[in-house]
Amino acid sequence: MADVLCTLSLPEPFDDMVRPHAGIDVLGRVPPPDELVERLRQAPVDVLCPQLRDPITAELLDAGLPRLRCVALYAVGYNNVDVAAATDRGVAVTNTPGVLTDATADCTVGLMLTTTRRLCEGDRAMRSGEYQGWEPGYMLGLELTGALLGIVGFGRIGQAVARRALAFGMQVAYATDVEVTVEDDLRGRVTEMEVAALLSNADVVSLHVPLTDSTHHLINEASLRTMKPTACLVNTSRGAVVDEPALVRALREGWIAGAGLDVYENEPRLAPGLAECATAVLSPHLGSATVTTRSAMARLTALNVIDALQGRVPTNAVDPDVWAAGPPPPVA
Repeated sequence: MADVLCTLSLPEPFDDMVRPHAGIDVLGRVPPPDELVERLRQAPVDVLCPQLRDPITAELLDAGLPRLRCVALYAVGYNNVDVAAATDRGVAVTNTPGVLTDATADCTVGLMLTTTRRLCEGDRAMRSGEYQGWEPGYMLGLELTGALLGIVGFGRIGQAVARRALAFGMQVAYATDVEVTVEDDLRGRVTEMEVAALLSNADVVSLHVPLTDSTHHLINEASLRTMKPTACLVNTSRGAVVDEPALVRALREGWIAGAGLDVYENEPRLAPGLAECATAVLSPHLGSATVTTRSAMARLTALNVIDALQGRVPTNAVDPDVWAAGPPPPVA
């Protein structure tokens, strides 16, 4: 019978869907990389279901061969996987695209509201007893109606954020370095800008790009210095898109008014000083954290696993040509 290894247990319907096709072993934790390598050497499996925190290296893939045929990620992002090494070794890599859009867009708007209206600062003031009563100039923030939201990256999530921002009466501009199809309901309501112009003009900058060589530290000291001192930055994409030490300096010295972050460069660790920045709103990677979305992700992961076990290229393979020379036979 086929075997599947998960580093952490996945929500239903994963087990219900996969167990008729394979045995499932769950480590129940994210192990050190060398421990996972040794686990695959000692007890090979057909499919590995890791988490974003599991680095999937060439060494790990070699440890799983010749049996390992698929790495099925419970995530959209796959920058923790050496995809080229997997493809070279005939190992399919899959993800869970499409089902996180609305949840992540909602989280983005939540961070935008919380940051611009200084709600976490207010919460701390109330809890500490700092608040002494209403005053005309106390803890003023940015009103979103009429403000310009600049969206960097305009795929599914970026466009979902745009819809929500338009409902708030915001102006919306976007920058993209790849060709995108702007959905019909947004045409004529959003404006494309070069990224430099967007950063210097936006009242809120929201990041929705994948992590690549070109987007690594896209937001750095130079770009932060071009933003308005009244502007806020929101990141629900990938942590390393932002140079965190530069952001700490920007917040400390008032280059920008605030930042709302859901992802971090060295997650779960924060850059030194970031936790002490009063104008930073920090959420623990909650973008997809709804019951509905996490279940949908589990379902896609299960479908990817079943496809791989049955010798089909999974629909959500990020290396769809991995078995161009012929798929492996179904696992008996």
